[in-house]
Amino acid sequence: MTAADGRLADDAVAGLWSDPPTLPTKWLYDERGSLLFDEITRLPEYYPTRRETSILHARATEIAALTDAATMVEFGSGTSTKTRLLLQAFADRAETTGRWFTYVPLDVSTEILESSAAELARDYPGIDIEPAVADFTASDLTLPTSNGPRIAVFLGGTIGNFDDAMRATFLSRLAKALEPGDYFLLGADLIKDTGRLVAAYNDKAGVTADFNRNMIEVLRRGLDADGLYVDDFDHIARWNPMHHRIEMWLRARRDIDVRFRGLDRQWQLARGAEVLTEISTKFDPTVLADELAQAGVVVEHQWTDDHNDFLLTLSRR
Repeated sequence: MTAADGRLADDAVAGLWSDPPTLPTKWLYDERGSLLFDEITRLPEYYPTRRETSILHARATEIAALTDAATMVEFGSGTSTKTRLLLQAFADRAETTGRWFTYVPLDVSTEILESSAAELARDYPGIDIEPAVADFTASDLTLPTSNGPRIAVFLGGTIGNFDDAMRATFLSRLAKALEPGDYFLLGADLIKDTGRLVAAYNDKAGVTADFNRNMIEVLRRGLDADGLYVDDFDHIARWNPMHHRIEMWLRARRDIDVRFRGLDRQWQLARGAEVLTEISTKFDPTVLADELAQAGVVVEHQWTDDHNDFLLTLSRR
């Protein structure tokens, strides 16, 4: 069993037998899941990527100048599509200042990380690309050393995948991993009309449904499952008004009876029962700034797009 399979096993044991059954969102992002999500970002219903990209187009050069960072560490980098805007800004600044710049993408998917890093190394020969397979939610979060200020980057609104307690823990660990003078750039989706939110997570083309159900395939392969099939689950997306979040579930189409050989355990799920696979919290800018301050980083700038849909927050330890 690989290290990744071991982490999957631990998360499956902790979540699948709970009530309701849950699995961490990170297991949606194997190689196929990462590619499906990249497709999702181009769907007409899915506004967050377009809005965040527009902010980065407008602010990347400013962010590079404000932080004067020598190293950028990105959590959950995936295909690093939006990151290119920041990389270009930092590459331009490095050329001007004569200081070397290092980019460290972190992701749980080895395949997508390696292919993306190789492509970036070709496209940005003036930047040192140092990919690392890592779980940035781990309790022993550390950041690579740097010859100047570091900027930790967490884009895409992924911070919304954490519930309140998990988010507070992650931000606290991050603040401790940062040195005084380091920066944290955070992308977060803002609270808005419920209809638009639900549509963004339940597109007409069914790409998000394929993305969600792909977690079943991750479980089947990673835990050597017998009796577990993608087609036995429906994708469900609903708004939870109490917690200001979209929730994605997998609903069993029939009674499920699975043998996980990798766990040496049997798992059963009744027809109509659901497994929680993702939450996506939406934020108020002031509340988010307060959460960052409580964790130990102080907000210096907040930028939104022309539609006031998405928020980019730059904070500093």
